[in-house]
Amino acid sequence: MRSTEILTLLRLEAALDLRQRAAWGGMLLYVVSAVYVAYLAIKSVQGAALWNALYWIILLFAAFNALARSFQREEGGRQLYLYTLVHPRSVVLARTAYNAFTMVVLALLSLLFHSLFLGTQALESAAWGPFLLAVVLGAIGLATVLTLIAAIAARAGNGLGTMAILGFPLVLPMLLAVMRASKLSLDGVAWSVTSTYFGGLVLLNVITITLAWTLFPYLWRD
Repeated sequence: MRSTEILTLLRLEAALDLRQRAAWGGMLLYVVSAVYVAYLAIKSVQGAALWNALYWIILLFAAFNALARSFQREEGGRQLYLYTLVHPRSVVLARTAYNAFTMVVLALLSLLFHSLFLGTQALESAAWGPFLLAVVLGAIGLATVLTLIAAIAARAGNGLGTMAILGFPLVLPMLLAVMRASKLSLDGVAWSVTSTYFGGLVLLNVITITLAWTLFPYLWRD
């Protein structure tokens, strides 16, 4: 595993996405459509708890929609060719980093549209620094967990089914922690209280990346 391999794979991911710009358009359309449906159903959101819950539920399903294809490109001869060129750990770290970037961008865009359609009343008393940190850490957390699950699902040969079966139980602890952290930040609670949840989010991210780094070479070799 080398940093040059990771950088090369990141450039490859970016180049492939530039060739398939409809993929980014599809992700953005999914987010906008989901927020707009929530707006039509509710019209006006009263209270930070509901606003926050809707935001993370929409982002969760957007993450499944966006990251389910993570390892669908490497099939057949292409996977064997890539296996001979780079270390498997470089592949999973590059894919995780790229998916984390994708999810952070998607989370911020989702926050923008969420605020436009459902209002900004929930943000009036928010501690902006901790709240944005919760959004970024939550997006990275969803990316790390779902990248690992996508790798397992791709090797199992049933991508969407396995993603659904494994995804929700494994994402749930991360989702509950980030929802709690962001809700406290929206309420303007002091950092001394919310820091525990942020520490838990960082720890979950580190554990997931470590698991991916350890297990992926065995998945790749099968």
